[in-house]
Amino acid sequence: QVQLVESGGGLVQPGGSLRLSCAASGSIRSMYMNWYRQSPGKQRELVAGISTGGSTNYADSVKGRFTISRDNAKNTVSLQMNSLKPEDTAVYYCYARILTSAVGYWGQGTQVTVSS
Repeated sequence: QVQLVESGGGLVQPGGSLRLSCAASGSIRSMYMNWYRQSPGKQRELVAGISTGGSTNYADSVKGRFTISRDNAKNTVSLQMNSLKPEDTAVYYCYARILTSAVGYWGQGTQVTVSS
């Protein structure tokens, strides 16, 4: 069992930046790490993912603005969000999936609000 704790959310003006962090209670070396988000009335969507080897993928809506990274030594994954837009407003969730298994773990989420 791995526990994930997100931090770094908050209120930011359009065009601003935030950095989200996800701290895991155990090793993430063999885990594919992801950030999802969910807005009211919408389905949870994948924002970004990073493999154990460092390969990344992004939703089209955030390409060029968001950057996902991982630090296996610290068991953390981060999401740097730049040029934020009101439509980025959502609860952001960290999700970890064991590579050789369908087992995954969710964090509790952190609220990001982009508004003037």
